[in-house]
Amino acid sequence: MRGFTIAAMILVNTPGSWSHIYAPLRHAPWHGATPTDYIFPFFMFMVGAALFLSSRRAGELPKSTQAKKILKRTALLFLIGVALNAYPFTSSPVEWRILGVLQRIALAYGAAAFICWLPGRWRAAIAATLMLGYWALMVTVPEPWSLEGNLVRTIDLAVLGANHMWSGLGIAFDPEGLLSTLPSIVSIMAGFEVTRVLMGGGAGTAAKTRVAIAGIACVIAALAWHQVLPINKSLWTPPFVLITTGAAIGVLLLLNALDRLHASGPILNAFAVMGRNPLFIYVLSIVWVKTYGLVVIGGKSPTGWLYGGLSSVMSEVNASLAYALLHVALFWAIAWLLHRKGVTISL
Repeated sequence: MRGFTIAAMILVNTPGSWSHIYAPLRHAPWHGATPTDYIFPFFMFMVGAALFLSSRRAGELPKSTQAKKILKRTALLFLIGVALNAYPFTSSPVEWRILGVLQRIALAYGAAAFICWLPGRWRAAIAATLMLGYWALMVTVPEPWSLEGNLVRTIDLAVLGANHMWSGLGIAFDPEGLLSTLPSIVSIMAGFEVTRVLMGGGAGTAAKTRVAIAGIACVIAALAWHQVLPINKSLWTPPFVLITTGAAIGVLLLLNALDRLHASGPILNAFAVMGRNPLFIYVLSIVWVKTYGLVVIGGKSPTGWLYGGLSSVMSEVNASLAYALLHVALFWAIAWLLHRKGVTISL
């Protein structure tokens, strides 16, 4: 599932042209969710799954040693994310975007890793507090769910300043904002809990049934909550946490069922290869595409040449999709080479 998610991330992040993209490969303009909006929370869910597995392996280490590892990993992830935003370092540091995808993962992982040391009832209470507390904080402003007036933006403007924020929606607003990190912690905790149940039940039918019921309940609750609190990825609202968690559970169980079919083996193995070095492949994909802008041949960048060639033989939207698929194949090949050599790159 992690490999599937990384492949999907590369697919939606590397179109040949941002002006020519099929609708399901675009993010929702604001409220609601497209298939693309599920990709990031799926990865957060899998971070939680990995957290459970790593915490079992580290169980015999002193808590102080575990804490140092968690803090180190959090700091490195955050710094790598900032460096990715700044690359190729042609702008002034006063204009570097501080937050982003890896920074969101870093902060949410760091918090979830310590929360998951607590007993189950405490974890559940904290998850509920993060979701309901976030909702309560957000409605303290007159226009809590608008782009311009939401509290996430207000806090980021005050703490970071507009120069250090994303402006892809026309104004300074960060979809990985500081305040909206709170409910995203629950996305990681959900992956932890689902993996705990499945591993504790030996992946048997009873455990899968419990997890499936939880997933269905998450979706129903999200749709009901959406009537008063919108599903919104950019604000990572609680209903968004619930509906993406339910979907992640469904995909995980589907992949588990496919694992029993002999014919699906090659496809699942291909995704597994992609998922063995997820951080490296993700970072490389961004650096690779950004580097295109530094190379100009005959007045065109590599993107211009490749997309131009593809669009000469097919429609622009299909050329844009083909461009992205070629990059998925490229990075799968790199992941396969690492797998073949037994190389694992992790923090």
